[in-house]
Amino acid sequence: MTSDRQIHLLNNSLKGCSCIRCGALLTVGDYFEGCPSCLSAGRPSSVKSEYSALPSTIAKPGARGMARYADWLPYSSWVSLGEGATPCVSVPALAAETSSARVLVKNEGQNPSGSHKDRASCLTVTRALDAGARRIVAASSGNAGASLALYAAAAGLECTIVVTAAPPPILRRAITQAGADLVEVEDSFQRWDMVAKMAREEGCFPATNYLNPPVGSNHFGVEGLTSIAYELAEQAGDGVDAILVPTSRGDLVWAIFEGFRRLKAAGHIKRIPKLFVVEPFPRLSMVLDGADQTGSFPGATALFSIAGSTVTYQSVEAVQQSGGGAVVVDDAAVIRDAKRFAQHGFHLELSAAATLTGLEALRCNGAIAADETVVLIATSHGYKDLPTPIAAQ
Repeated sequence: MTSDRQIHLLNNSLKGCSCIRCGALLTVGDYFEGCPSCLSAGRPSSVKSEYSALPSTIAKPGARGMARYADWLPYSSWVSLGEGATPCVSVPALAAETSSARVLVKNEGQNPSGSHKDRASCLTVTRALDAGARRIVAASSGNAGASLALYAAAAGLECTIVVTAAPPPILRRAITQAGADLVEVEDSFQRWDMVAKMAREEGCFPATNYLNPPVGSNHFGVEGLTSIAYELAEQAGDGVDAILVPTSRGDLVWAIFEGFRRLKAAGHIKRIPKLFVVEPFPRLSMVLDGADQTGSFPGATALFSIAGSTVTYQSVEAVQQSGGGAVVVDDAAVIRDAKRFAQHGFHLELSAAATLTGLEALRCNGAIAADETVVLIATSHGYKDLPTPIAAQ
């Protein structure tokens, strides 16, 4: 591990935090268990950053990558490996195949560790350093662990990643090669129990949720994911109608919504695109139909990055406030569409390829119209997937 232990300053405009459910105003700080009031009421909810002023321009002139949007983020600088600036590619052939006006692929697999998680890891480890932590810990299905392990190494932090049997060997190797400790447990809830123990009893800095019902990941890290919205505003302008997001517990879909909400509040865009969650079995779709958000929604899937049996309030809020929804996709159809993506030049992890399957379904049921411009968030590179019995068919 190497690090210059550089001091990274908070954004001068950061004035505090607020609960995304009840709106309670909080001081700048670490809220690993979300809003204290909502937690005590048995309805855990994430917090977000509040700023005294929003930037007058979308990007900082001359800056590159995610640093272009530093004025929108809680830190003015951070531990960086060159994250951001991922391409947003128009694919006319996919638009024709799905009878859509325009289809854009936002290729987050071009980040340093091969997934969108880098945009969160860079700010999470920066916050851990600021808090004086020596070790950072996370529960992960694979991508977050690989990303956090790399950024922790760059920051000079010790790192523990708690996983189930789900992550493929290539992701396990990425974690251990970076020097992180890899701990395997039987199920997702045991992951959370271990992270909770390390955070509460050993003073480790938790990068991810450990509650059940859950909240989002570290809110400083989630803020980094808002940069996708700022990039899309530059790359696609105000013409995006709908965005499809592979989703488990909703860090990404919430952050994209919050980024566009801020852009609209600052007058940089006129409307917020509809956000659609893509999930491998009914979870958020059941909540939108009336099920209790704090319930359990088990299911089986080969899409390990978006598995999990819980729903967060942040994902509900993002789709409802944007006028979007949720779509359930079938593993076999996703495997087919991963091949379709590759034949158009995109080698994506199955969970990322699920956006194309979701688009087909949303076009069929009319939730996305033929004259709309659609962005597919390709969350992770396909080299992270290894053949499984179903995927090999």
